[in-house]
Amino acid sequence: MPVHLDDLRGLALFAGSDDDQLRTLLDAGTEVAFECGDVLFEEDSPAHSWWVLLDGCIDLLRHLGQDETRLGTMDVPGRWAGGFRAWDEHGAYLATGRATTAGRVLRVPAEELRRLWAARFPLGLPLIEGVSRSARNYESIARQREALAALGKLAAGLAHELNNPAAAATRAVDALGEAHTDVVAAVRRLTAAAVTDEQFTRLDTLRRELEGRPALGPIDLADREDELADWLSEHGVARDRVLAPTLAGAGADVAWAEQLAEALGPDRLEPGLDWVASTLTATGLLAEVKDSTRRISDLVAAVKSYSQLDRAAVQLTDLTEGLDSTLTMLAHRIPAGVGVVRDYGADVPRIEALAAELNQVWTNLLTNALDAVGESGTLRVSTRLEPGTAVVVEVADSGAGMSAETLAHAFDPFYTTKGVGQGTGLGLDISRRIVERHGGDIGIDQRPGETVLRVRLPTSGVAAAHRRAGGTG
Repeated sequence: MPVHLDDLRGLALFAGSDDDQLRTLLDAGTEVAFECGDVLFEEDSPAHSWWVLLDGCIDLLRHLGQDETRLGTMDVPGRWAGGFRAWDEHGAYLATGRATTAGRVLRVPAEELRRLWAARFPLGLPLIEGVSRSARNYESIARQREALAALGKLAAGLAHELNNPAAAATRAVDALGEAHTDVVAAVRRLTAAAVTDEQFTRLDTLRRELEGRPALGPIDLADREDELADWLSEHGVARDRVLAPTLAGAGADVAWAEQLAEALGPDRLEPGLDWVASTLTATGLLAEVKDSTRRISDLVAAVKSYSQLDRAAVQLTDLTEGLDSTLTMLAHRIPAGVGVVRDYGADVPRIEALAAELNQVWTNLLTNALDAVGESGTLRVSTRLEPGTAVVVEVADSGAGMSAETLAHAFDPFYTTKGVGQGTGLGLDISRRIVERHGGDIGIDQRPGETVLRVRLPTSGVAAAHRRAGGTG
């Protein structure tokens, strides 16, 4: 049956409105009858309509991970929801309205609500527009500042990670110059000692025999150095305490030294040992430069993978690569007492995704896990292919777990347990939105001794999710 004036006159919402105003509202609106289970509006969709309950009961629901939580109930005539686009062009429903009984609502288009508001209360419209936009802008600015602060911390950590191998490479190159001078001087001494081609060939063979010898422990190495130093001193080598550490560190022992003495004779023993030691030093420094520059290249590659700056927005994405690059970016934040366990499924396929956005989700989940685990514990990162068409990513920590309140509100907009300036500026609510934009879901599972954040993504990818939603991006 149509809505009558009597349906509105008794509602507290319209106290003070005269019949003429109520008739104008009725003319702008439409009665909508509903049955139990009907969904009248959905969370996060544009709030194009204003809904006023006349009869019945409607639950206001919101998805938190995989669970649906009831935020409230419209169970008294006159309670309302939506209509935000009457004063905010970006207004969206904060919850899903699902009927739990049969009933009726008055549905007024947001543009009509705006027109009525402007006609009846022109000052009120700019006031509420200002409040709504200011709240949204302030929250956006706060989140941007949080994100920029987090980016600054990430950049500082990356600079620290890059500085270590860069400084090591610089020190090694400086030392390599000195080692080169020592090699040249040793060659001169060998030439002055009139070493023969046969003797030099044997000398070089003995040097190459040291390659690949197993490294000794600190105590055994110290004993080996003392033995070699004593042997060198007994054989008239003046620089015994200088040469012994280098030779012992490369794997030389007394037996090796005796072979070299037999090959060169007493007059050429010290120049030969000088040449071997200086060559070993140069080789070791070259290896250090190679390792340091490789580390720098790996960090640069991780940054490129993390930021996805050189790749298309939607692409076939290796989740393992994204998780590893994120762990590399956060390496400076991982305490020495925290063990990182990587458990990647070999059968996990690449999925079509917005890789840069997913990396932001991994950053948020890993940062939260590191905060929870503290200075010691275990951080577990795993992937697996779920029977059917989904890939599951889990980030687990051995921290103290979440309280019941935190668990209940973890995915609420703007909810945080961190102080000002802490965190990534990317709350779990936004992480959830990113995951859902990919057609997936995110949830929390608390187990004895472990809290697990689980992300489930369809192998069909983000493009298919957009097609199903009828969206364009």
